Amino acid sequence: MGAAVELEAGGRTVRVSNPDKIYFPERGFTKLDVAQYYLAVGPGILRALRERPTTLERYPDGVEGESFFQKRVPKYLPDWIPTAHISFPSGRTADEMCPTEVAAVIWAANLGTLPFHPWPVRRDAVDHPDELRLDLDPQPGTDFKDAVRAAHELRALLDEYGLRGWPKTSGGRGVHVYVPIEPRWEFTGVRRAAIAAGRELERRMPGRVTTAWWKEERGERIFVDYNQTARDRTIASAYSVRPRPHAPVSAPLRWEELDDVTPFDFDIATMPGRFAEVGDVHADMDDHAFSLEGLLELSRQDERDHGMGDLPYPPDYPKMPGEPKRVQPSRAKKPANG
Repeated sequence: MGAAVELEAGGRTVRVSNPDKIYFPERGFTKLDVAQYYLAVGPGILRALRERPTTLERYPDGVEGESFFQKRVPKYLPDWIPTAHISFPSGRTADEMCPTEVAAVIWAANLGTLPFHPWPVRRDAVDHPDELRLDLDPQPGTDFKDAVRAAHELRALLDEYGLRGWPKTSGGRGVHVYVPIEPRWEFTGVRRAAIAAGRELERRMPGRVTTAWWKEERGERIFVDYNQTARDRTIASAYSVRPRPHAPVSAPLRWEELDDVTPFDFDIATMPGRFAEVGDVHADMDDHAFSLEGLLELSRQDERDHGMGDLPYPPDYPKMPGEPKRVQPSRAKKPANG
């Protein structure tokens, strides 16, 4: 596979073993190509990951090989990479890496990490998210353009509630919109705000947007995946390489760019040039922290005026207070006749 090479990253030297190992056969991209990509966009991905507990999605043999999520840091984690102690819904805990320099990203890339999955928290406040992440997920029969239309309406909605969102491609067909928030609320509160935003988006785009958790109820609509805001649910970070044959990346965008791009425009070959030209277009996110009070009042209004309470959690979660029955409608018991 070739002799190991060393990359300089922020004053540190990081070793990349087996640099010629093919990670993306369709494009011929190697492990070294991935590491050099992350080096090229280093300031951007570090901004997205800095001080955040981060799960690694590892593909040691490339996208056609086996993969796994690494939540617990390995024993061989360098002592210069800090960690955070986090707890999962099951009650189990783990120490996850928290990148504070680009060299940590390159170190993880050497392990076969493609997407990085940061928690929406910082390591000094692991129970209080500082980002509201809204995932607009196209369902069968819809596409990226449909997600873009929903994103524009979401932008207007957020503005009415005193919030500002920063959009990015998912690396697939979807659009992610991130809102930096004050770290005053726990995960359940942030999730309620996401549900409220999703329901309001449904009302504004009837037949085109849904918050229905069960796939059989979604139809050909854009799904607002509110459960991406639940504890231990993460979204691939900005600049993350996605494990698809053409090596796409999750691309931060300006709002005015959304209508003129496709997800195929951004991959590990094209993003370094864009980054060199325009830099990190989300660089100012950390300069803001908005309040969720407006969306939480909308949530209370939905419950008070429309009887709209909580929605189902993911299937691996313990039963949560106030959650409706977690059973898909087609399998729910029908009332007996008579």
